[in-house]
Amino acid sequence: MSNGGTAVFVDVLTLAVSELADEPWHYRFASLIALQDQNLMGRGNVGFDLEDIDWGPSPQEQRDAKGFVLRVIDLALARHRWDELGYEPPYAAQYLEAFRAMVEAYDPAAPACGLGRPFPAMEEAALASCVRHRVLTGLPFWDGCTFCHAE
Repeated sequence: MSNGGTAVFVDVLTLAVSELADEPWHYRFASLIALQDQNLMGRGNVGFDLEDIDWGPSPQEQRDAKGFVLRVIDLALARHRWDELGYEPPYAAQYLEAFRAMVEAYDPAAPACGLGRPFPAMEEAALASCVRHRVLTGLPFWDGCTFCHAE
């Protein structure tokens, strides 16, 4: 994915995960998405591997986590709040469909051999909300959300 494609991908996932998160693991996943903000991390310096995600120790927790990620993707595919983006993301659905296929095929119980980037711990979970944009933010890492940083 190009840098611009990554920014769009993060934007549409941020809108969706902010709507659906309501459990501790969800907020950890929201933090992972917030950490993909290229405006702060540098263009081309973000990314994560499905193997780096802490899907949970039990098969039920893994199914629940995977199900949540798929619901986030599906909500984004439904163009949730895309009218607020200020631009038309022509390739976003294509990126989301590819990501959905990867998540759907992924076995969270498989031994991890990913990039080795740590999945945010609960104390790093995205629990704060940007009042202006109504999305979860990357606190405690930085103030503001990906939309604030893009302005």
